[in-house]
Amino acid sequence: MHKLVLFDFDGTLADTAPDLAAAANKQRARQGLPPMPYEALRPYASQGARGLLKASLGMDPDHPDYPAFRAQFLEDYEQDMTTRTTLFPGIKELLAQLKDNGYAWGIVTNKVEYLAIPLVVHLGLYTDCAVTVGGDTTAHTKPHPAPLLHAAERTGFEPAQCIYVGDDQRDIVAGKAAGMATAVAAYGYCGRETAFHAWQADAICESPRDIWTAVQRWAQF
Repeated sequence: MHKLVLFDFDGTLADTAPDLAAAANKQRARQGLPPMPYEALRPYASQGARGLLKASLGMDPDHPDYPAFRAQFLEDYEQDMTTRTTLFPGIKELLAQLKDNGYAWGIVTNKVEYLAIPLVVHLGLYTDCAVTVGGDTTAHTKPHPAPLLHAAERTGFEPAQCIYVGDDQRDIVAGKAAGMATAVAAYGYCGRETAFHAWQADAICESPRDIWTAVQRWAQF
């Protein structure tokens, strides 16, 4: 079966929010501020340093000190990024189903390679993962389609033979722009109140089990 299933990483395959939130609270501590509740930081995990610095310090990328704060955030995160991060329940079984049924699968994330690849290895994904594309692998990050097109090219698939699964609207925008089928990981970090239907993805998946159903349905066409 010549099909490729591509996944976003944070909020789709892996629950990285606990370690990301901890790094955000370290930035608050450096400024003499009390920690924020995990529940308040979790929704920003898919947005990486940009989202978490905004949530924790109210700092946007156009702030003159943003580069220094971002560098410190990433340094703190790298030191403890495997402390609490796990695969979402059901992901291990989903990936085994894909492999057993002849699907290739890979990862396209906006997390930079020096952070993404060690996490992929730590979580036991590296051996079966056909490709890992980070936020600095190409000249663009999602929602630009370039990272997805790069993943397809490296694995020998046409975009029409690929489906991209992610928990953020930019994932769906990128997938559609790349000419791929798309599916929302609605169990991720965007929140249950999000209007997922407005994203116009091909499927909305409330659990990894739903992803398997969506892939099977997509593969019939």
